[in-house]
Amino acid sequence: MLTKRIIPCLDIKNGRTVKGVNFVDLRDAGDPVELAKIYSDEGADELVFLDISATEERRKTLVDLVRKVASTINIPFTVGGGISSVEDVEILLQNGADKVSINSSAVKNPQLINDLAQKFGSQCVVVAIDAKQIDGQWIVHLVGGKVPTELNLFDWAKEVEQRGAGEILFTSMDNDGTKNGFANEALATLSDLVNIPIIASGGAGNIQHFVDTFLEGKADAALAASVFHFKEIEIKTLKTALKNNNIEVRIKQ
Repeated sequence: MLTKRIIPCLDIKNGRTVKGVNFVDLRDAGDPVELAKIYSDEGADELVFLDISATEERRKTLVDLVRKVASTINIPFTVGGGISSVEDVEILLQNGADKVSINSSAVKNPQLINDLAQKFGSQCVVVAIDAKQIDGQWIVHLVGGKVPTELNLFDWAKEVEQRGAGEILFTSMDNDGTKNGFANEALATLSDLVNIPIIASGGAGNIQHFVDTFLEGKADAALAASVFHFKEIEIKTLKTALKNNNIEVRIKQ
């Protein structure tokens, strides 16, 4: 049985780690390089770095910061924000990223998924999907959740898998930052629908939420930010609790 992964997420704006609720009201959460080292040392399985304003500000990801973070950690490192070409990905991989996360650019140019998978391998390509419920339908949103599309979450998830994505990072905008738990019903549907790993994102508030998303939501990994940044949950404590619930995790010795 594959172990379930715990993934802290660094949302970056103006070179600092930030965290909000439902994608707004951002507050400072610290220095990304320091936080990255702490999570790597504490036994996080992977780290995700999202330059959340890169797309909106029409610029590339902060490569220097990516390089600094990569040099301090020894776990797989996924970088996203402002990526729109094979060349963008080459630069990030050369500067320490192991995988890239694409979101808005994948919706605007779905062929990019195929191109990246072909060039770098599916294991390198994470497609992030931000969605919220509108009239009972899960609708995909772009540009940090600011722009609704006509895409349905489940249809888009199937398409990105067919195009070669290696993983899907699904963030429920309704749950994001609320600390009320993950969107487990949607996650379970996604998990049944596709054969690639699903990373749950949006809503972690306590340890039970992680237990529930692995058991009920059938998630392969769980991503969270503020509960880790503000020391509400320690990664070691979380993993011990997961193991006590018969959920396979890797515990750092």
